[in-house]
Amino acid sequence: MDGTAARHHATLMAVARGYQRSQALAVAAELGIADLLTEPRPVVDLAAATGTDAPALYRLLRALASIGVFHEDDEQRFSLTAMGRLLRRDHPWSIDPAVRMFCADYQWRAWGELGYSVRTGGNALVHTLGTDVWEHRRRDPAQGELFDAAMRTMATSYAPGVLAAHDFGKYAVVADIGGGTGAMLTAILAAHPHLHGILAEQPEVLPRAARQLAAAGVADRARLVECDFFDEVPTGADAYVMLRVLHDWPDDAAAQILRRVRAATAPTARLLVIDAVVGPPNEDPQTAFLDLMMLVSAGGRERTEPEWRDLLASAGFRVGTIVPAGPGRSVIEAVPD
Repeated sequence: MDGTAARHHATLMAVARGYQRSQALAVAAELGIADLLTEPRPVVDLAAATGTDAPALYRLLRALASIGVFHEDDEQRFSLTAMGRLLRRDHPWSIDPAVRMFCADYQWRAWGELGYSVRTGGNALVHTLGTDVWEHRRRDPAQGELFDAAMRTMATSYAPGVLAAHDFGKYAVVADIGGGTGAMLTAILAAHPHLHGILAEQPEVLPRAARQLAAAGVADRARLVECDFFDEVPTGADAYVMLRVLHDWPDDAAAQILRRVRAATAPTARLLVIDAVVGPPNEDPQTAFLDLMMLVSAGGRERTEPEWRDLLASAGFRVGTIVPAGPGRSVIEAVPD
């Protein structure tokens, strides 16, 4: 085997074993290891604090240290790296809830049926669980809260790029449709003290959103509205934001949502879709694999620029600008056509 073939062999082997890293990270997250590492600590202390077997825990942490999540010193004490700090649950950009959500049992089971989705085009999670991901999370409130937490920290991490990509200061009222617990709306309102906001969400989510908005000191400028965006969207906004909403749905369902937004949108208002735009062939693995996740889990899809234009046009919108807002996401500005 020559050098090039050997490198390709090693790369493919790493891909084949990729689940091992994600599961190791998930176990560390479930145990709350990052929250225990306020200072370097020996593995015996960490094992006592987490109720685990010290030698086995050492092997887990050693493996994660080898890829930069933790740091092991010469005395087998572990500390957090800059990357590992993102696992702390008190970090504003914490990846902890996303790790635990993506590696939850129902996700593993759905991905185990990827072949079903590829053969049929169907949703592997529905095939596996007998219900869609949204109903599954409603039936399991802990998973619903974990999803909300993951979306909250993702939105918080996205906010600086979104605020840099689009001037929200030109609006008086911004509506966040399907905005979860309000992390993006909170960031927009905090950055523009003159703005008022509308958060449109399912009723079970709104109490958590109210707490988030209050904690940020912007609740007095935000109106919470119970909303099923398949039926009706609140009127009265100058801009409608949809963050990572439409990629959850196939084209027919996404078009239905957009038609409801179009019905609520004044002629001078703007629609701001914050979502991925699939890159050129042979590039953008982040979005390509996110698209595969939509196939397996939610039943939605990621879209190319022409596909976004066609989808929005089908609901009465014309795309104006598409501005990158960070890795794997753009602000697609659309106007009523």
